[in-house]
Amino acid sequence: MPMAAADIQALIVAALPGAIVEMHDLAGDNDHWAATVTAPQFSGKNRVQQHKMVYAALGKRMGGELHALQVTTVVPT
Repeated sequence: MPMAAADIQALIVAALPGAIVEMHDLAGDNDHWAATVTAPQFSGKNRVQQHKMVYAALGKRMGGELHALQVTTVVPT
């Protein structure tokens, strides 16, 4: 069963308090998502580290419940 945008957002915000998560359904099927995550925790981290933080928040759901997630990370100014 695909994951709802609200569930993905909640997991990311739980792991990265204060994050702003914008979700976009890429295929209209609730199974292929794009997320733009803006979080203060990304400060001083490179893109790979930032993306790993987002994927860690989703844990084992990636590749299972959550089929595909395109991630864009932003450090707030």
